[in-house]
Amino acid sequence: MNIRPLHDRVLVKRLDSEEKTKGGIIIPDTAKEKPMEGKVVAVGKGTRTEDGKYVALDVKKGDRILFGKWSGTEVKVDGDELLIMKESDIMGIIE
Repeated sequence: MNIRPLHDRVLVKRLDSEEKTKGGIIIPDTAKEKPMEGKVVAVGKGTRTEDGKYVALDVKKGDRILFGKWSGTEVKVDGDELLIMKESDIMGIIE
């Protein structure tokens, strides 16, 4: 199944969090926090201005991004857990 986000929405796949701490302690799945880092899977066309033209989004497919802890809506597509969020929920692009 393919999903194409509408308007200023972005489809994001969370990146896996670290399995160990810097000191070497292994973190069990039950104690892990959901990562706030992800990869953009798809983007919408952008926002529409008053005269009907589209303003493209700043993020593009493939970008690594940071987003808020409670940002987006979780959806399951073909067994993958993804997030759909507005571009305004994205805090930055990791370069």
